[in-house]
Amino acid sequence: MKEFLPRDLYFVKLCKKRFYLYAFITMKIGIIGLPNVGKSTLFKALTKKEILIANYPFATINPNVGVVALPDERVQKLSAMSKSKKTIPAIVEFYDIAGLVKGASEGQGLGNQFLAHIRETAAIVHVVRCFNASDILHVEESVNPLRDIDIINTELILKDFETMQKRMEKLAGEAKRGQKDSQKTLETLKKLEQAFNENALALTLREEFLLQEIVKELCLLTAKPQIYLFNGKESDVSNELKQKVRGDYVVANLGAGESVGVLIEKCYEILGLISFFTTGEDETRAWTIKKGIKAPHAAAVIHTDFEKKFIKAEVINWQKLLEVGSWQVARQRGWMRIEGKEYVVQDGDVIEFKV
Repeated sequence: MKEFLPRDLYFVKLCKKRFYLYAFITMKIGIIGLPNVGKSTLFKALTKKEILIANYPFATINPNVGVVALPDERVQKLSAMSKSKKTIPAIVEFYDIAGLVKGASEGQGLGNQFLAHIRETAAIVHVVRCFNASDILHVEESVNPLRDIDIINTELILKDFETMQKRMEKLAGEAKRGQKDSQKTLETLKKLEQAFNENALALTLREEFLLQEIVKELCLLTAKPQIYLFNGKESDVSNELKQKVRGDYVVANLGAGESVGVLIEKCYEILGLISFFTTGEDETRAWTIKKGIKAPHAAAVIHTDFEKKFIKAEVINWQKLLEVGSWQVARQRGWMRIEGKEYVVQDGDVIEFKV
């Protein structure tokens, strides 16, 4: 069930003398950047956890981990409609990873250890300091967001280059011994090598290229979706800086305690995830799946047996269900759709699976 990755939180429940395995999809998001740019401040704002925030590099050694509920009014409204005993939103796991410095790919500042932490995440929030504050040290002794972005991305590229070259050396040996598949794979990696030599992140390459098995196996740091969080006021962020990143970014004045709920939604978006819902008196729950998943695969997220035993699904959009106020009235009005195995689940669907 590879399409459900990243999945890492499993619970086993004993019910009616049988064990049921429930698999919940969670998003692991790594928070990275230079030291003293606001990573730990962001983590605290997201998770409301008390952590060490210090005015010196490497205050964080092991990643702080926090679980954050995805802001989603749909879950709350459906729960209120059903008078549910429990309300369970989708969640995001944030990892506050220690600051990287120039030379991290060669071990500077415990860089190898910190880069390994990034490898375990599904996406990256790259915090960039844009604010000026003389009382907060900057590891490069000046505030220059464009330079800082280049430092971090260069270290990620250098680490990926090292990972790729080790594999290329092995493939070159196999190719000399006449293994045709190894030669073909080696040619693929040479294209990646060219991109790295041009200081390009892997994620800038075509999606078809990134989906090749060898590229996925390498688990490249620069292939991970990346959001830039510009820490400062809107006036601190130049147009040149916005154009430089060519991707998703958020401006947040973390020092003023600004809400960063939009960042959580962005993380959900860049990973290509959507939510469908189940609701009733016992509980209302948001379930996370990849966009484009068909109904039987979505059912397996609730219960592994549901995919094999899938018969059909009763589906209604969350707004339509709220409009009539109950499943019963929705059925009476003929608003419930009966969908089969080929149905592609849509964001905001409320579903009852029949197995």
